[in-house]
Amino acid sequence: MTVSLRALNYLELESHLDRSGIGTAADQQRAALERTDVDVVTSPWRGGSLPRAGLSAAAGRGAFADYDVAHCNLIGPGSVAVARHANAEGIPLVLHTHVTREDFAESFRGSSAVGPALGRYLRWFYSQADLVLCPSEYTKSVLESYPVDAPIRPMTNGVDVDALAGHEDLRAEYRERFDLDGMVVFAVGNVFERKGLTTFCEVASDTDYDFAWFGPYDTGPHASKTVKRWVSNPPANVTFTGWIDDIRGAFGAGDVYLFPTKNENQGIAVLEAMACGKAVVLRDIPVFEEFYTHGHDCLKCETRAEFSRALDLLARDPDLRRRLGENARETAAEHSLDRVGERLVAAYEALLDGRVPE
Repeated sequence: MTVSLRALNYLELESHLDRSGIGTAADQQRAALERTDVDVVTSPWRGGSLPRAGLSAAAGRGAFADYDVAHCNLIGPGSVAVARHANAEGIPLVLHTHVTREDFAESFRGSSAVGPALGRYLRWFYSQADLVLCPSEYTKSVLESYPVDAPIRPMTNGVDVDALAGHEDLRAEYRERFDLDGMVVFAVGNVFERKGLTTFCEVASDTDYDFAWFGPYDTGPHASKTVKRWVSNPPANVTFTGWIDDIRGAFGAGDVYLFPTKNENQGIAVLEAMACGKAVVLRDIPVFEEFYTHGHDCLKCETRAEFSRALDLLARDPDLRRRLGENARETAAEHSLDRVGERLVAAYEALLDGRVPE
């Protein structure tokens, strides 16, 4: 870099998104930028908080911190305020797409019903940007269909391989903790129907393997009926662990990562499983076409019966399981944080030069 660059990387509600895909993506952006010369600030507010920003504004010093580029990762009122300030002050604005109408469906009670209104809001929100970043070509096509009136560029969320180091050492501990044995089929992340919860449980009921879903689930008023039903009465061979203190334990305990998700913008946990050398079984949906190859670094399925047959094949053929895992590790290496950092810096510098990033 030829000049010092100060970038805001903002995730409102950050404390509530610690183990979510959005929280992980923001963490990885910051980790990637730490490998560059960019100076990252994580709060847009002068003084580091909204109350202090209010006092600063009252004293005539302004409510917003100083930064050269504004990069927001969520779509709420804080991000709207940042966007309006950036547009008013001529600060390049990057809005990162982690939420679409399509992937919000079947997440919480009523989430599908608000889809049309959410779509209209997202079209307006993302259209404020000088640059919209999204995790995949698939997501770009979704945004173009709204349509979003701003340049859209795909950029992988990446995978933080260093953060997963030592997962093998946790295998015995986590398998014992959750009473797991044999070839363990697993998933990682928040428990949503959109992520294939029903298929996960139905396939488990068709097989004799131990299944484990590592991640929090909601049984309160916002939880969907489907989530409540499965977590309260799962098949005998399915364990819902809830929150775990070290996500590496999930990748240590599991053997085959099963992800029958219905819609994704990319799927960070898939890359994490691949980085750990796990065999991966995915639903054959468009977004995975651009990243993964059936029979090389994963197996792709469409039906409940196909998922069951894929697991049986991997159980019978440990050499296949190992080969898929080795190839998957190579695929994950293509999504390194070094590459993410380089692309983010190039995007910021292009915007500051008045150019649209390639």
